[in-house]
Amino acid sequence: MKKNVIVLILGGGRGTRLYPLTKMRAKPAVPVAGKYRLIDIPVSNCINSGLNKIYVITQFNSVSLHQHLQTYRFDAFGGGFVEMLAAQQTNDSDSWYQGTADAVRQNFNFIQQRDVDYVLILSGDQLYRMDFQKMIETHERSNADVTIASVPVKKDRAGELGIMRIDEEGRVLGFLEKPQTDEELSHVFTGEDFIRERGLDPQGRDYLANMGVYLFNRDTLVEALEKTDYKDFGKEVFPASIRTKRVCVHLFDGYWEDIGTIRSFYEANLALAQNPPVFEISTPQAPTYTQLRYLPASRFDNATVRCSYIADGCLIGEGAVIENSILGIRCKIGKGCVIRNSIIMGQDFVTSPEEDAAEIAAGRPPVGIGDHTVIDGAIVDKNCQIGSNVFVINPDAVQNTKEREFGMIRDGVICVEKGAILPDHWHLAQSLKKKG
Repeated sequence: MKKNVIVLILGGGRGTRLYPLTKMRAKPAVPVAGKYRLIDIPVSNCINSGLNKIYVITQFNSVSLHQHLQTYRFDAFGGGFVEMLAAQQTNDSDSWYQGTADAVRQNFNFIQQRDVDYVLILSGDQLYRMDFQKMIETHERSNADVTIASVPVKKDRAGELGIMRIDEEGRVLGFLEKPQTDEELSHVFTGEDFIRERGLDPQGRDYLANMGVYLFNRDTLVEALEKTDYKDFGKEVFPASIRTKRVCVHLFDGYWEDIGTIRSFYEANLALAQNPPVFEISTPQAPTYTQLRYLPASRFDNATVRCSYIADGCLIGEGAVIENSILGIRCKIGKGCVIRNSIIMGQDFVTSPEEDAAEIAAGRPPVGIGDHTVIDGAIVDKNCQIGSNVFVINPDAVQNTKEREFGMIRDGVICVEKGAILPDHWHLAQSLKKKG
């Protein structure tokens, strides 16, 4: 274990871009890939890289995140931990975090511990696998004050990301957020030769994108935040560091996806279920860790499943069809259901026959998805009660709606919010027409 590195995972603010998935939970606690949560990705990368002193910084809807972080327990002799730093009143501050940089500033006492040389800052809403020891080696070899991880991208994607301008030695000279014009792109053009000289195959990638992964010398970070009132790392601290410090780039050549919006979250999840998948969520060499639930294997009753992830503890009814979808833990899918291009997050609990009967007697469907229901192009959050012969489809390709009784549509994706109740014979299209 690398004992002189502290890791700070920035959990973000209200998570408005992932709403309504963040309506009742912090962004890092959003379920991903059937059985994991977003926070499991950076934490697992740290553990697999030998880094075990990890703080998670957040302040909104943090109860479920705090409960999940209790999963990570290290032996008493290793000195490791995964702890949450929520906003709180102290003698030095009585305000909530005003941004990512301010969140770190308000937790200086954890950074300024003895035997801390480096601070690794990560985002809590990205999907990737990275060995941070290699980044530390680049940092030390370059004699850098700050090192930033960068992924090569093609021109057609450069306009979506923060792009860096570097010199021939790999020192960062400038930074441009989402360049759009040819003139702007010309200022941050790297070229294939730089990438090829560092042992990577460029594959037509000419630009270096900011991954939001920063390694600071501890004293450099403290100085940058103590002498300024900067609120944001990407927009303020990092650009200022380029002007005054030695900032170098560490090239990363692997799958990396920012999943901070509903559309990107939806597409990244479904891409995991492709054959072959664009990204293996867990490998023997670098597993993705999560909560141990001790659930039974999933059971299928003459169902058809194509290109899908099915998590533990699911019950799939007779004749059901599951295509290009992800089913989370404890999903209960009725007979003849059709689930396509959808993410069903599952249930936090298993109901008894008596509880199901009580719901039916009260005029509500039980938790799960009833018989002969069709769901296509949707994210169905946890613990939903969806009846029989329900149609959760968007035939008119509506892109966005305000909140409705079922949830909302964002970026063309139907989002059925946590705990929603959709009675028998409910149709999304009819519901939208009734509301105007």
